[in-house]
Amino acid sequence: MNQELFNQMSQSIVDGNPKAAAVVAQAALDAGINPLEAITKGFVIGVDRVGAAFTNGDAFLPELVMAGESMKAAVAVLEPEMRRSGTERKTLGRVVLATVEGDIHEIGKSLVGTMLSAAGFEVFDLGVNVPAEKILLKIREVNASIVGLSALLTTTMVRQREVIDALEKEDLRASVKVMVGGAPVTREWVAQIRADGYSEDAIGAVVVAKQLVGIS
Repeated sequence: MNQELFNQMSQSIVDGNPKAAAVVAQAALDAGINPLEAITKGFVIGVDRVGAAFTNGDAFLPELVMAGESMKAAVAVLEPEMRRSGTERKTLGRVVLATVEGDIHEIGKSLVGTMLSAAGFEVFDLGVNVPAEKILLKIREVNASIVGLSALLTTTMVRQREVIDALEKEDLRASVKVMVGGAPVTREWVAQIRADGYSEDAIGAVVVAKQLVGIS
């Protein structure tokens, strides 16, 4: 019986159906399934399937977006019970995300945040047009292990370097890994600004983030 529900959880993510994900999440709670088990044995399996399909070119950005929305819908149902019962999902690390100052592009960063949350990271999304000092303040506040900086314009890419320079100035660089992303970002730019990694898409960003915290 439980396996059937786990399969339905996974399929709701693959189908990109937030309503179905919420319904089957509630069904899992009604059946007495531990909410953490529902996430790890059901919904995350679906996220992994969509991620693999996207990597192989069998799924595209809209499917990825809807899978993320479905995962959020499921977690929204399960989280109150996790808090009530005192069970917490293991956090892989804390990530601060921001689109750098001068840039207002949101979609890519938001998708990365959704995928990181689905994978088990605790994500603090500061939004768009965020100055370096605000990013550093949040890193200190939550003791983040990773900061993700998005820029979609060549004119705002330099802000990524400014954040890294600020981290070094404040003696935070050794404890915080820096991921950068955005259409104009290249591996050469990553090396030039001494960032720790980058990805061209949200699924790749999850892989990079796991590597940065020592998870293969």
